[in-house]
Amino acid sequence: MASRVLMPKGSDTMTEGKVLKWLKNEGEKVASGDPLVEIETDKVDMEVESMGSGVLRKVLVKAGEMVPVGQLLAVIGSAEEDISSMISGDGGAAAKPPAEAPSAEKKAAPAAFPAPQTTAAASVQLVAPAPQPAAGGRILASPLARRLARDAGVDLSAIQGSGPGGRIIRRDVEGAASAPGPVRVPHVMPSPQGPEYRDEPLSSMRKIIAQRLAQSLGPIPHFYLTIEVDMRKAKELRESANKINPDLRLSYNDIVVKACASALTQHPDVNASYLGESIRFHNRIHIGIAVAIEGGGLITPVIRNCDHKTLQEVSAESGDLIARARTRKLKPEEYTGGTFSISNLGMMGIEEFSAVINPPEGAILAVGAVVEKPVVENGQVTVGYRCRLTLSCDHRVVDGATGASFLQTLRQILENPVSLLF
Repeated sequence: MASRVLMPKGSDTMTEGKVLKWLKNEGEKVASGDPLVEIETDKVDMEVESMGSGVLRKVLVKAGEMVPVGQLLAVIGSAEEDISSMISGDGGAAAKPPAEAPSAEKKAAPAAFPAPQTTAAASVQLVAPAPQPAAGGRILASPLARRLARDAGVDLSAIQGSGPGGRIIRRDVEGAASAPGPVRVPHVMPSPQGPEYRDEPLSSMRKIIAQRLAQSLGPIPHFYLTIEVDMRKAKELRESANKINPDLRLSYNDIVVKACASALTQHPDVNASYLGESIRFHNRIHIGIAVAIEGGGLITPVIRNCDHKTLQEVSAESGDLIARARTRKLKPEEYTGGTFSISNLGMMGIEEFSAVINPPEGAILAVGAVVEKPVVENGQVTVGYRCRLTLSCDHRVVDGATGASFLQTLRQILENPVSLLF
């Protein structure tokens, strides 16, 4: 019996996906479980496997096209089977695109933390991006990669991209620039007769980011609280731990994540979400870590039950999640369900900033750089190591005094981090 291949729902926020590459051609034999097509969701690149065996009779969506979740992509069946009704959409509701979802204004309340969804017509498997030539011979490369290549005199056509769909990204250019070989070209300034600008369509991830920011900064009444923390002891803890165990690679962010989990156990009112008609106070602490993706985009992998894990376990899990987030290899359940988030730009030299709340969470912590600076202690000027933390709060969930009390506890923990070892 013929089977349909539908655009799967790869995450709770996904409404459409892009077909990146067909792995089978029309007329080719297909077995159940065979990789069939690569798609791009708002979070990751996924490989859709065939749920049936037979022949790939008809491909309805070409590579590069965006289609809604649930839309028919292809039909698999026997060579002599009549599939005309399935292609025309008369073979069942599953072949039709889903009805338009109600707008945010019409919803009574945002969903709390929906479970990761899968489709019955196609299983998915996360895969590393496969190289793919661009239509018309254009070289696929991120804007940052193009600028770095131009500045370093690197020929993009000689580089194999490792980004989504074979896209050349920053690490590819940096690797080519440092490796021997004929990839250098003379630096040439752009011609003044060239085009004045270049438009690129929004990626699935960038569309979701735009929607989520509008949902967050628009209706959510943000307010911000900032403190400065003495990080001398945290610095000593990090250096000692990494010296004893070089494989640990403990970072300041790991210490902040674990400290936040500890502080949230004492301030459960901050570990809460706004649901429209109610406030949900979470009994478990799942901390999301904002991770920037090469070529544009942001994803927030989640460390679950963070308060029950050791600092070493938090460090190991954080490193693994961040590495796989940057290569778009996370599973849906690994970037959904957070109850509190942390955004850290300290490694980029940013000393202070405010982050946008990830709804329906009630707060997010922005972490700045640990800065060596002169400070006054006991009436004497000395060298200190300070870090500025800014808590963005949803005023519908967290009051000013509640957020300030949480930050006071967080500061006490970070200034005496030995408590995180027990």
